Amino acid sequence: MGIFDRMSQLIRANVNDLLDRAEDPDKLIDQYIRDMSDNIRTAREQVAAMIAQQKELEADVAETTTLASEWGAKAQRAVAAGKDDLAREALRRRRDSESNARVYDEQLRAQRDAVAKLKEQLRQLEAKYQSTLSQRDALVARQRRAEAQQQVASTVTATVFQPLDPTSDLERMERKIRSTEAQAAAALEVGDESYEAQFRELDMDDDIESELAALKSGSGFGSPALGEGAPVAGELTAGEASATRQG
Repeated sequence: MGIFDRMSQLIRANVNDLLDRAEDPDKLIDQYIRDMSDNIRTAREQVAAMIAQQKELEADVAETTTLASEWGAKAQRAVAAGKDDLAREALRRRRDSESNARVYDEQLRAQRDAVAKLKEQLRQLEAKYQSTLSQRDALVARQRRAEAQQQVASTVTATVFQPLDPTSDLERMERKIRSTEAQAAAALEVGDESYEAQFRELDMDDDIESELAALKSGSGFGSPALGEGAPVAGELTAGEASATRQG
């Protein structure tokens, strides 16, 4: 498919879609009724014109038939008067009149058939018009019911994955509250752990202060505290005292 064909198809599709959405059943039915009324008026005018032509043909048939009879009578009088030439002319004219009468009669039969068909079509059109008038309100009501049913069906389809349940909002709020409560509990737990870590740091600070005090006292790392067997400054140890006595 060429690009111009695709463009043409796209334009037709968009135009048809706009027309479908712009259609109003009330206005369309009223327009149909107006169009039918116009067609009926035109059909009546056509039937009237055809009937007038039929009347003219009937008059032509009657006139030519009468002329044929009159020329026949004249031919008889001319023969009775011994005027053969005049009788021949009368007979020729009678023949022409009879021929014209036959032509007009054929046209008249065709005209009558055409008038009968037009009258039947007009009768059907008028019956359809009256039926449409009587059914207008019913048709509009049917269209509105169909549109309402279509709207309901579209709503149901659109809410298949999101049903119209008033409890769904409550459930959503409950889930949100549970989430908030869980976050608060987690924050408290983290806070408790922070406090315990601070207390542990305090204990570690006490140990370091003790070790620092021991270094300052010269006892070194891991020396027992004073009063627990540690020598007092200026006192000799047991080994040192024995060595002194031996000396």
